[in-house]
Amino acid sequence: MAPSVFTRKPYQDDGFETDTSKAQRETERAITALFEATLDANKPMTLRKNAHINWAIRFLLQGFPARFTSQDASRTWLLYFLLQTFQTMGVAFDPDTKKKAIRTIMPMQHINGGFGGGVGQLPHVLATYAAVCSIVLVGSPGPDGGWDQIDRQKMYNFFMSLKQPDGSFAVCSNGEADVRGTYCLLVVATLLDIITPELVHNTYGFVKSCQTYEGGFSASSQAYFSPSSEILSAPRPYLGEAHGGYTSCAVASLIMMRPLVPVHVFPGVNGQALLRWAAMMQGSEVNESGGFRGRTNKLVDGCYSWWVGGLYTLIEEILGKATGEAVKHDEGHESRNEKEEDWADVDDSLVNREALQRYILIVAQASTGGLRDKPNVPSDPYHTLYNLSGLASAQHRTFFSTDRADKIRSAWVDAEGLIATSETPQERHARRRETFVAACAWMEDEGASQYVGNVKENRVNAVHPVFNLMMSQTRATMNHFYGQNIDTRY
Repeated sequence: MAPSVFTRKPYQDDGFETDTSKAQRETERAITALFEATLDANKPMTLRKNAHINWAIRFLLQGFPARFTSQDASRTWLLYFLLQTFQTMGVAFDPDTKKKAIRTIMPMQHINGGFGGGVGQLPHVLATYAAVCSIVLVGSPGPDGGWDQIDRQKMYNFFMSLKQPDGSFAVCSNGEADVRGTYCLLVVATLLDIITPELVHNTYGFVKSCQTYEGGFSASSQAYFSPSSEILSAPRPYLGEAHGGYTSCAVASLIMMRPLVPVHVFPGVNGQALLRWAAMMQGSEVNESGGFRGRTNKLVDGCYSWWVGGLYTLIEEILGKATGEAVKHDEGHESRNEKEEDWADVDDSLVNREALQRYILIVAQASTGGLRDKPNVPSDPYHTLYNLSGLASAQHRTFFSTDRADKIRSAWVDAEGLIATSETPQERHARRRETFVAACAWMEDEGASQYVGNVKENRVNAVHPVFNLMMSQTRATMNHFYGQNIDTRY
């Protein structure tokens, strides 16, 4: 029998049943049934890598079934989901697969810059993110390698054409503006060395204005105070509720903009409220097996294993830098004091890493291969990747290494960037260097890894906490575009 600590307690709806409470109760029952079946039978909690790899290979080689026709404008995303899934599970690409991937992606580059979701489609920031991330994973310098075939100047011009007065970005011409678009644009601009002060003007203010009273971030905020389009300098009303995906995009955006804001702190961000909200998104270990939900009073969902479960590394950075805010480990001491060996156990005390791994291993794996949202839901490429990314964040501790940052600075060679700016040469060199450092000084603390089940079978690769790419590939790509030759083993 299952240990008494995991005994299910009835869901409380205060005697007033709603569609929401019914869905919650049904989900809890399904999760508990899987959990108890595993524990009662004394089954090992194993990541079925071969099944998931074969499942993904079928999509990659045979194509997607007819039901994916509706995703025609998301072809770059489907490819990214598969490629990063393979990388997270430690599958290397042969040269032919890399060439086929590049030949698939590059025709989607638009003549005016950026990438569409498919061939002949208009450029879109989100499709551009997925395309560039895919090229990072399989590309290389030189003819037909993908990296040098990206038209970065047109990409920059495309991005600037989408910029709004409040600092946000439309996701496409005449499209909506939200923090998803901001995040995707900043990732691409950072990786390709086309991020500039002009590009991110007012963007920090926009992102911080999306933080809600709960502590998480919503999609966007109301930009204008009056018909005259006067931008509010005070806190602006946000549009929507705090959401795991938007919060992940917002926090990662704040991290990426750190080298470009006037001071290297996070003014105006309530780090403590953010931390509280993120901690409250993890479901009950008893009834929901420690999975994460994306919004208050919603069902747990495997994709939030990454969108919220992967947030804690970034929140630790926010708290370590936020003005007047720091998690207290001992009275009078901050939990992060710039010494890597003095890392406070913030992650373990605020997120149950073992419970999250159990949710992914017991609940999220589909018997047919791939990973899913929750029980009784089919697996798909999106949930497969973000479950695995969440598993990586639960297994590995990644952190920004000040030691590695110093080594990168000492090896840096000033080089001219592609995009002309109003900066002095000294300002431009310093800004490009610090942008490179901010992206490439992340590393894994191998001594802090934590695994549920057999390590050899269940271990997945650590991923970059900002980009959700392999850290080594991120450094190699940025070495190329920033004109550096810095040892990526730093």
